[in-house]
Amino acid sequence: MRYNERVLAHFYAPHNVGLMEDADGVGRLGDASCGDVFTMFIAVERNRIVDLKYLVQGCGAAVATCSALSDLARGLSIEEAMALTDDDISRELGGLPLEKLHCSNLAATVLHRAIEDYRRRNRVNLNDWRSMYGQKK
Repeated sequence: MRYNERVLAHFYAPHNVGLMEDADGVGRLGDASCGDVFTMFIAVERNRIVDLKYLVQGCGAAVATCSALSDLARGLSIEEAMALTDDDISRELGGLPLEKLHCSNLAATVLHRAIEDYRRRNRVNLNDWRSMYGQKK
């Protein structure tokens, strides 16, 4: 199996790695079949991802896909980030070996989980008019 130069660049010098203690959304995912474990953190302002960090334990492709995804997603609206696909990540990396394509699937999914967590945390209760204006009962 051979990785191309873009995959290797992201693996050897991954972008945006780290823990975000005050994240607006957190996504977690693990794949027992290959041992990859992902945690992704997002910070959101005005419906845009303004910061994104991740922790990943896994193969070189897992690291590279998270790194590439973090570059793709930063600055996107929540809706644009939810539309990112496995193919977008693979394309950004210039392709992945066939046996490693599942890694890009995991990176996109963990971002979507972080966004879903953000949405869950910020859901407005339409039955309580005060919550729509940030007021307590």
